[in-house]
Amino acid sequence: MVDMNVRCPRCGEIVSFSGIPGERRVVSCPSCGTDARLSFPGGEIQTSENTIEVSHLRKVYDDLIAVDDISFNVKKGEIFAFLGPNGAGKTTTVEIIESIRKPTAGSVKLLGKDIKTQFNAVKEYIGILPQEFHSFERLTVRETLVYFSKLYKKQANIDEIITAMDLTEYTKKLYRNLSGGLKQRVGVAISLVNDPDVVFLDEPTTGLDPKARREVWMVIANLRKRGKTVFLTTHYMEEAEFLADHIAIIHKGNIIAEGSLEELIDQYGTGSTMHIKKCKDPMETIDILKEKGYDVLSTGNGDIAVKIPHKERVLEVLSDMRHACIEYENIDIRRSNLEEVFLNLTGAKLAEEK
Repeated sequence: MVDMNVRCPRCGEIVSFSGIPGERRVVSCPSCGTDARLSFPGGEIQTSENTIEVSHLRKVYDDLIAVDDISFNVKKGEIFAFLGPNGAGKTTTVEIIESIRKPTAGSVKLLGKDIKTQFNAVKEYIGILPQEFHSFERLTVRETLVYFSKLYKKQANIDEIITAMDLTEYTKKLYRNLSGGLKQRVGVAISLVNDPDVVFLDEPTTGLDPKARREVWMVIANLRKRGKTVFLTTHYMEEAEFLADHIAIIHKGNIIAEGSLEELIDQYGTGSTMHIKKCKDPMETIDILKEKGYDVLSTGNGDIAVKIPHKERVLEVLSDMRHACIEYENIDIRRSNLEEVFLNLTGAKLAEEK
């Protein structure tokens, strides 16, 4: 804690206040009630472009190795997706970063501070949506946000959060009467009541229907626009593909791949596949394209698939088909995705791993 002696600009009384190094908050003079905003010295929060730095982290429960010597960084202002099946070590890792669990070995720096010794200096700067989020059934949406905001010294503008989370028409509704998707949006809103620099969202869309999941995705995407760093754990491939700037895939306690979506697909995917539908003579088409050096196979019902390792080859295939007068009904081009990346890395689909 840091002590500051401040002279009231109105009545002149010298008042002592205590706060966390680097903390910013509004204080009031006990004599005349004049408000002022104080910034307590020391404890600079951001010391590098990395908001989170995890080094050789390990967590062991008796005979179970939940997290096995993992290291990664999360950059300021990005959405970082920690992707993997249930039981892979995602929640254990995020709870260690949040100082909920203690690591067996390794270190974590959050906003430039070692969480083992300096977590109190940063806890006011983080927001958390836990995996199984519940709130007070008989409070309205606004009452819920106001209640949680009172737990923090630094408080955001509740009306701005309600607008940003698209909750304006639900402010007077009881939490218990909200749909699952709306409850999750309220959960994200609660994680913002202290205007945090870093937001931790642990499986925020589990159990939601596709429409509600998409709505929550848009809310999360808006956090990036607001300058927040988002640490997202998920087992949904499409969620990571839609939201993340950077993805780390964790499997059985180990990070098996890391990078942007494009980097992961380029390194571990198999390129794109052109599906040619309803060829008039599929076997002849296969022979012609194989002679041109393409990787081609029949998928039945007159359809064939052509592997496209580079996007430039799409035009080459179309040109060769036109010159050969190949007739077909339509063409569908599908590129590799994270599901294929995970399959290539582990030999199993993520749904099977769950």
